[in-house]
Amino acid sequence: MGELPKGEVSTSHIHLDMLQNVIDSNSSVAPAGSLIYSYQRSFNGFAAKLTKEEADQIAGMKGVVSVFSNQKLKLHTTKSWDFIGFPLNVKRSNVESDIIVGVIDTGIWPESESFSDKGFGPPPAKWKGACQASADFKCNNKIIGAKYYRTDGKFGPADLKSPRDSEGHGTHTASTVAGDVVSKASYAGLGMGTARGGVPSARIAVYKACWSDGCDDAGILKAFDDAIADGVDIISASLGPTSPIDYFQSAGAIGSFHAAKRGILTSASAGNEGPRSSTITSFEPWSLSVAASTTNRRFSTKFRLGNGQIYEGIGTNPFDLKNQSFSLISSRCVPNSLDEKLVKGKIVYCEIINDGQELASAGAAGMIIKGVHVGDVVDSFTLATSFTDRYAASKVFIYANDDSVNNKTATIFKSNEENNLLSPYVPSFSSRGPNPITPNILKPDLSAPGAYILAAYSPIASNLAIKGLKFNIISGTSMACPHATAAAAYIKSFHPTWSPATIKSALMTTANPMRSSLNPEAEFAYGSGLINPLKALYPGLVYDIDPIDYAKLLCGEGYDTDTIQQISGSEDFKCSKANSLAVGDLNYPSFALSISPSETFSRVYRRKVTNVGSPKSTYTAKVVAPKGLRITVKPSFLSFTSIGQKLSYTVKLEGKIDQFMTSASLMWYDGTYHVRSPIVVYVSII
Repeated sequence: MGELPKGEVSTSHIHLDMLQNVIDSNSSVAPAGSLIYSYQRSFNGFAAKLTKEEADQIAGMKGVVSVFSNQKLKLHTTKSWDFIGFPLNVKRSNVESDIIVGVIDTGIWPESESFSDKGFGPPPAKWKGACQASADFKCNNKIIGAKYYRTDGKFGPADLKSPRDSEGHGTHTASTVAGDVVSKASYAGLGMGTARGGVPSARIAVYKACWSDGCDDAGILKAFDDAIADGVDIISASLGPTSPIDYFQSAGAIGSFHAAKRGILTSASAGNEGPRSSTITSFEPWSLSVAASTTNRRFSTKFRLGNGQIYEGIGTNPFDLKNQSFSLISSRCVPNSLDEKLVKGKIVYCEIINDGQELASAGAAGMIIKGVHVGDVVDSFTLATSFTDRYAASKVFIYANDDSVNNKTATIFKSNEENNLLSPYVPSFSSRGPNPITPNILKPDLSAPGAYILAAYSPIASNLAIKGLKFNIISGTSMACPHATAAAAYIKSFHPTWSPATIKSALMTTANPMRSSLNPEAEFAYGSGLINPLKALYPGLVYDIDPIDYAKLLCGEGYDTDTIQQISGSEDFKCSKANSLAVGDLNYPSFALSISPSETFSRVYRRKVTNVGSPKSTYTAKVVAPKGLRITVKPSFLSFTSIGQKLSYTVKLEGKIDQFMTSASLMWYDGTYHVRSPIVVYVSII
């Protein structure tokens, strides 16, 4: 997936010629019939139906960066914006309505109040995209573009052959970024308040690459190809693989690389495979990798047993059973093992965690599940559900299996909204670092609200507990990603010339530090901390990165010249000692060092900061470090005389640690601006 060729060259003809050379003339599929997508607007590549032998031949051709199979990826707000100190009445740029956010997801529900174009003028002149309008879908001056991609042409029963969203996920993420202000929004009365996006005046361009069975690489690459060429300012991608893969085997990494080259930041969800280490799936250094954190909102769901005892679980249960009691039975709830006659009309206690779909289809009245831990986050189910802890679960099990009780019953109550006094912290589902491919780059970059987020939804979505609802409360790094996207778009509206790396730096160095006491994985859970969009608008100092430095980094990481030339578009670029960049010298706003067990280490990092604060200012380095880690910053003072001036410094890390990881920080402070970078040293376990 390299750079476009120079001059007026038809890349689709080049792609067909390549296919002609590998597809047997006796094959039942002609080269043209094999070609699915030709990526030719923003980068050079194609998707095609090939045998393994044909794919291997393509991989061996000169100029081919990589060949990989078409994988399926997973789809990874009233209170949330206020919780991070970003109220509706913040200072707004008068060009916010010129900002275009590209959302790669499951499409959008255009009739939602969140996407009203009342008061909007025509799209910005820079917009070059289009709307795949149909009998059931039309764009407006809010949703200015919409396209859909289905590689294999096989649509599921719930899939709609248009940019319209039948899943709900894309509508939710798009409205979290740029949804209009909607008062009295709720999920069946839960979470009542004003729903809004972070940049409600911004425009939305929709790229539907995800369907009921997931998102495939070919469609994602086509979405990036179009979004870049269409003129979007920021890309939001709440999706990713279930496990880490190499940069040049990842559609998201390749697409976001080309976006970064053209000045477009991609905000990506970290993944929902936590809390195990090294589960993060968006870790490329040119993207913003976003973990999920909680807000001060939680939902409790109480239930009462027939013996009068009341216990509490969690989850968003919108069903009001009117205080009615139902017969209670106990089951392991193993998939495909339920007796419909046994569970119909009853509340079922489940020993095994499940999504409740089978029970709902069988006509069960409700479900109590064992397994919740303190701080866990659980979404709604398709029937009344309470997700409870082991203590309460043991009481339910004993009661449900007590032979001395003839008529065992239970009642599940509608959820109540409560304050989460522990917040913010990163819930267990959010994927963790360390970075599995480039260990000395800290990932995730930061965290953003991703738990119990209320936003617009598709009223026909099959996973909606009560069909027809216009809003839904869901959780995931997919919900955190659009919060960070909106914050980046907000910064872009005030600083239109800032590069993707500069915007990313502003968000990272102004993030609010979080507590390792709540997340023992520390920075591997939350990165630099919780986003603070208002502080990020004026960060004082920023760390910028020239896109060619990413190529130099890849060279230093062992990728060959041909691969890097193709992806970077620089035919003169050659891997050499002079053209290699040690990972510690990439001008990243954070520091990470992977070491061997019992290693005594000494590493030097080089950084360069750009002054975007006060013209005349002197910053002092302030270091916080634990025992066993010595940090030396040279120089320890940086004196600036103008805006845009750049000054360099080095950080030396020395010592020996006796635990898995240790955290420190470096802050540059001039009396007004705090520019903070986390520092992590950890023992590699791979």
